[in-house]
Amino acid sequence: MEEIYQAIEETIRAAGYEGSVKGETIYDEICDEIEDKEPGVYVFMSKKTDDTFFEYKIQIFEDQFNLSSIDIHTPDQIFHADFD
Repeated sequence: MEEIYQAIEETIRAAGYEGSVKGETIYDEICDEIEDKEPGVYVFMSKKTDDTFFEYKIQIFEDQFNLSSIDIHTPDQIFHADFD
């Protein structure tokens, strides 16, 4: 699992976002949000600070999910991290 967490963090950093980010926290948050959801494509938003939020684009299957991308909205910029 550590490799997955690290991949999330590295992809977000490669997108140019320099704020605090933990792959494990993001992964756990996604798992909590998708629990009991039907298969399909979803967009989840998570407010991180008063002026920053993450927008997760996720495809849910019967027994797994695919994190397609994360858009990080800050007051100055939107950072796009593509995981596909």
